[in-house]
Amino acid sequence: METPVIHNRAVRHEYHILETFEVGVVLMGTEVKSVRSAHLTLSEAFVIVRDNQLFLVNAHIVEYAQGNIWNHKPTRERKLLAHRSEITKIANATLRQGLTIVPLKAFFKGSYLKLEIGIAKGKDSRDKRQDKVKQEAKREIERAIRNANRNVNSNANF
Repeated sequence: METPVIHNRAVRHEYHILETFEVGVVLMGTEVKSVRSAHLTLSEAFVIVRDNQLFLVNAHIVEYAQGNIWNHKPTRERKLLAHRSEITKIANATLRQGLTIVPLKAFFKGSYLKLEIGIAKGKDSRDKRQDKVKQEAKREIERAIRNANRNVNSNANF
């Protein structure tokens, strides 16, 4: 069984990602089972630094269907595990430069849930428009190449 990779697609549209880190996540048993079945939402989530520790806030993990009275709360804060030097670097970037920390994707490495987080700077509307223009130009180029290849292949059949 292949474990899912959960992406936060909207974050690349809203932010410039300056640097990424891979961190571990402290979870309860029912949370692990729920995440393994791809019931994790990162769209509203962000990371905060409190007491030299990282916490994931607003990540929604659906309650495990076969859970019992010890089932987890869906939006509780979850502690993230990182090296002290990484935590210091992240904390300094957010304090000095007004940057934010956002989760980019969640994946399993062996039996451990890992989270890729990024130090990000918000985009303004002009940057978003430029990105959209670049993306449309790239699609047009790919479409033209695909059509040219089709024409060459159809002419070769004669």
